[in-house]
Amino acid sequence: MARIVGFVLVIAGTVLLVSAYRATDSLAERAVEKLTGRYTERTQRDLLIGGGCVAGGVLLIALGGRRRR
Repeated sequence: MARIVGFVLVIAGTVLLVSAYRATDSLAERAVEKLTGRYTERTQRDLLIGGGCVAGGVLLIALGGRRRR
């Protein structure tokens, strides 16, 4: 069960990361980044959450399926 949740987290995190990465190339995002030196809060949040989901999913896949006897 933990591995299934891990795969779901990896897929959802990847989708979120790709979406946020594509948003960084938009005209409005580039303008905000030029003026402030950073991306918008929403883009930063999506990048962090996506990365966290992928990392957590990988850990669940790697460690979550082990049964203790």
